[in-house]
Amino acid sequence: MKLQRLTLIIFLCFSCFQMTMSKSQYYYTSIFSFGDSLADTGNMLLSGALPFPSISNLPYGMTYFHHPTGRCSDGRLIADFIAATMGLPFLPPYLENGRSFKQGANFAFSGATALEPEFFRNKGLGPILWTNISLSAQLKWFEELKPSLCGSIKECSEYFSKSLFLVGEIGGNDYNYAFFLGKSMTEVKSYVPKVIKAIIASAETPINQGAVHLVVPGNLPIGCSAAYLTLYYTPNKAAYNNRNGCLKSFNSFAKYHNSMLQQSLETLRHKYPQARIMYADSYGAAIPFAHSPQHYGFSKGALLTCCGGGGLYNFNISARCGHPGSSACDDPSSYVNWDGIHLTEAVYGHISAALLNGTHSEPSILGFNFN
Repeated sequence: MKLQRLTLIIFLCFSCFQMTMSKSQYYYTSIFSFGDSLADTGNMLLSGALPFPSISNLPYGMTYFHHPTGRCSDGRLIADFIAATMGLPFLPPYLENGRSFKQGANFAFSGATALEPEFFRNKGLGPILWTNISLSAQLKWFEELKPSLCGSIKECSEYFSKSLFLVGEIGGNDYNYAFFLGKSMTEVKSYVPKVIKAIIASAETPINQGAVHLVVPGNLPIGCSAAYLTLYYTPNKAAYNNRNGCLKSFNSFAKYHNSMLQQSLETLRHKYPQARIMYADSYGAAIPFAHSPQHYGFSKGALLTCCGGGGLYNFNISARCGHPGSSACDDPSSYVNWDGIHLTEAVYGHISAALLNGTHSEPSILGFNFN
């Protein structure tokens, strides 16, 4: 735990130093974020989509904000760490009234999908959708906001050329909804090309309006998620990775998605050579915590959730985090898993550092010069 905290302190100090010494190289004027619950800073909560969402109460937000903010974690998310490193405020949720969005906005929405809701209704998955807010709906919000940011094609192009666009994480829920209702691996795998196509199309929208710097993240190792480990528990030891205890088939699925995404991003780079289209390898940044959690200060391991209602991995579908029967650990920074689906602030801090310094982003988020 001490090692982990020291690492974060060094990272933050290094970031502040870089901002002080080289603003012309690393400074974005604004950040715009799209995605799901891994990026949502409050839109789902503000929308009233769920009457009594668990994220509206502690322990959500307990670590950094000390009150719930609509973030699905104990504290800050990757978008928060990136904004802080760039010297920008935390991204306000688009649905928050009375806020200035000149330095950026967050359109991400918990439960959001890359594909349209109709796709899931046609597959018999409609009843479990958290929301009808898909990636295309978030892009419509962006279009609605744009007139308040810039007034002409030239002005918008200049403004967005110095903005950072975070297109995701997105796509995870397209698969979660299907897997959690028992759809087969073969069927869900058939969704992947459609999901990738939707993500790529969404990335093109800001590029066509002048955006130059875009980050498109891959999926996390879902086979290490306490929710998947609980719902797909099997006594068959061959189903688990000997090194980390994660479900091999689901991690292979995440890697399949990521491989297809990278191929499509390469095609997009050739189509728009003026743009810096960065692949964020979230899987590669996160999997070391499953392999050697103690090495990174996660003394409670990688698979047990901090906030849950009991069971082998402390994930109980009937007593999820924030619901009656669940409780939170005293020190989330010693855990990788927060609530079975989402990660702790400490992990998001590590992943953010890996993406910013270029060890798990291609090309590097910081590797450019506006001059």
